[in-house]
Amino acid sequence: MTEALRTLFISTPGTSLWLDGDAVRITSPDRPGRHLQPLVRLDHLVVNKGVHVSEDLFHRCSEDGRSVTWLSQNGKLLTRTSGRRTGGARLRIEQVRAYDDPARRLALARAFVAGKLHNYRQLVLRIARDRQGGDRELLRDIAADHAATLPRLREADDLDTIRGLEGSAARRYFQAMGVLIPGANPGRTRRPPTDPVNCALSFGYTMLEVATRGAVDEVGLDPFIGYLHDVRPGKASLSLDLMEEFRTMLVDRLVITLFNKKQLSERDMETLPGGEVRFTKEGRKAFLSHWSTARDRMWHHPVLDREVPASTLPLLQARLLARHLRGDTPTYTPWSAG
Repeated sequence: MTEALRTLFISTPGTSLWLDGDAVRITSPDRPGRHLQPLVRLDHLVVNKGVHVSEDLFHRCSEDGRSVTWLSQNGKLLTRTSGRRTGGARLRIEQVRAYDDPARRLALARAFVAGKLHNYRQLVLRIARDRQGGDRELLRDIAADHAATLPRLREADDLDTIRGLEGSAARRYFQAMGVLIPGANPGRTRRPPTDPVNCALSFGYTMLEVATRGAVDEVGLDPFIGYLHDVRPGKASLSLDLMEEFRTMLVDRLVITLFNKKQLSERDMETLPGGEVRFTKEGRKAFLSHWSTARDRMWHHPVLDREVPASTLPLLQARLLARHLRGDTPTYTPWSAG
């Protein structure tokens, strides 16, 4: 855990978190002794199933508006608490009005997918520079397809078309995973993941969902009223919308780098009897360490025209979305890597 991220990740079952004055006291079977983290440095606690959070600490986090998120051992988001809501009712009213306005909803859905397609293209082109022959041509073809999809996206006049364009682009991208990570299985498998790369992707997307959900809550938006994803009970649609811009550069890029540099491998995974692949305890710790480091990486923000750490990108975009919904800006501009 680094101070800049303001998130405490605890994954070892049997660990207990207690309120100790104005700090979190951590007792872990892997780390004997008394370990403290000042609460003033933390905005989020992310813990795995099997980690005990004391009642006093839970109440303190709720009072302070500090989120607590529980994950399963395979990285699935189980539940989340965020304490008191922030932001005004007016913003949430405008959020609903935009949802009820077909033109505004379509414009926002297009923006989220456009950001994702642009970042797909940027990542594929970057990796293509290091490939040779047919692999390089394949990646360049995929990038060209993504570029050609953007004008079609602007012309799409219903949500099904927008979702269809996004789905086709995603399938073409994931079919090339064996080129992006030599030896990896092509395609995307989830619920459950059945190979190491998809296991890491799913776990990374969960971490990203935690971050985007926290950003949406902090700004005062309703996480359950989205524009691209269907609104359904228990589904944080707006958080999933916002995630689309960040999946490629903040999760996929990290996973591709870790496997290609041998910093992550099959040794960090285990296969369950039903075929599901999940991180081992040590593998999960290793991934979270790399995730924390990657969150410190600086990225250019085109709208702000300055470098910002990856950890702040979801919050910045949530604020830009809130400004648009309130009518302060005519359009919402998704984040895209230059």
